[in-house]
Amino acid sequence: MRNRITILGAGESGTGAAILAKARGYDVFVSDRAQISEKSKTELLSEGISFEEGGHTEEQVLNTSLVVRSPGIPDQNPLLVKARAASIEVIDEIEFAFRHIKGNVIAITGTNGKTTTTLLTYHLMKEAGFGVSLAGNVGISFARQVAKHPSAWYVLEVSSFQLDGITSFNPFIGILLNITPDHMDRYDNSMQKYTESKFRLIRNMDEDGYFIWFMDDPVIAEEVSRRDIRPHQVKVSLKVPSDAYYDGSNMNFSFPENFKVNQKETTLVGPHNLINTMAAVSAAYFAGAPSDSIRKGLRTFRNAPHRLESVGIINGVEFINDSKATNVDAVSYALGSYEGPLVWIAGGTDKGNDYRSIRNEVGRKVRALICLGKDNEKLKQAFKDVVRIIRETRDVHELVKMALELARSGDVVLLSPACASFDLFRNYEDRGDQFRAAVKELKKEVEGAAA
Repeated sequence: MRNRITILGAGESGTGAAILAKARGYDVFVSDRAQISEKSKTELLSEGISFEEGGHTEEQVLNTSLVVRSPGIPDQNPLLVKARAASIEVIDEIEFAFRHIKGNVIAITGTNGKTTTTLLTYHLMKEAGFGVSLAGNVGISFARQVAKHPSAWYVLEVSSFQLDGITSFNPFIGILLNITPDHMDRYDNSMQKYTESKFRLIRNMDEDGYFIWFMDDPVIAEEVSRRDIRPHQVKVSLKVPSDAYYDGSNMNFSFPENFKVNQKETTLVGPHNLINTMAAVSAAYFAGAPSDSIRKGLRTFRNAPHRLESVGIINGVEFINDSKATNVDAVSYALGSYEGPLVWIAGGTDKGNDYRSIRNEVGRKVRALICLGKDNEKLKQAFKDVVRIIRETRDVHELVKMALELARSGDVVLLSPACASFDLFRNYEDRGDQFRAAVKELKKEVEGAAA
């Protein structure tokens, strides 16, 4: 049993962990309470890995010396409780993968912005000629990359859920972008518990590493003031001179080599992306990338879909897909990226949103609000006295036509929902994909009629 490992969950994280475990000589058993996808089943069978689906067989699961859980499985899960009671070690997939690498890790976390920052950091490293793999919460599991594409560097997006299951995980560079309320149901509605989860990022870092953090975030700043921070601190700010800061015109980097970058030299817009860019540039620099290579990489970067993605211009109206913005803070970043006027599309499954923090900006910039969801009452009540025009629909094709009718040339139509997508869509990607397709279809109709 000493060399036996149980993987709980057979999504990308669990399947990746199983493949790595098999490659390292473990006797592997995968258990998923739901049905396993055909893709994962095919992979497990081809690797000769035993599995079960549609439920957990307790005797099989606990016949092990190590359990690797998928990040969506909380600590309170009865099987995990029994495993710990039986002195069986329980860890997360990123911890398991970390135990099997020889390279260095750059790990990025935060409530918002971590995917963009991760992708940009990876791009800058790749452009600089580093042997680097992209992994974590951004698509491909860390464990799969370690098994299939071992590298000198790994750039990881890590969520609080993934950080909950680490013990020795120790990135060379850790980035903490922001901490705002999210996933409160997982953390007993305790902001402090959520904050502590995020700070597990630097729990094992020592004086050789670099901790890059956004000093304007009050939650992070307060937590840093109470902690003994061992790694070198690299502070990022939009307000005051620091290691990396914005002076109103340029991003300034005060490293051993001092240099400036104007946001117009990059492909990203908005103040939140100044933060993301400064964090990514800092990480690439301290990993060893030269500044001229960093500048080149900033000019050629393309962000992931659904993050302030321009999907079309019709009659002078630009349509922006920001479907990934599933909380109020993310919408605040999106609103701050445009001067207006805006036709704002919001709605979906509310996650306990408090809209008061964006009411003033919505009142200043939003010409019309279109609510996309089954229950729009909370949204309508929140903005009825600051937005003159409020419409609602459940149909994406009707949505884009309505938006074009309400907009004027030079306006921006912004899909930035502030809500989860599950009332009408499979996920935020499905919502964004349908929006993009509807815009392209409408563009063809309008241009065809004008021809």
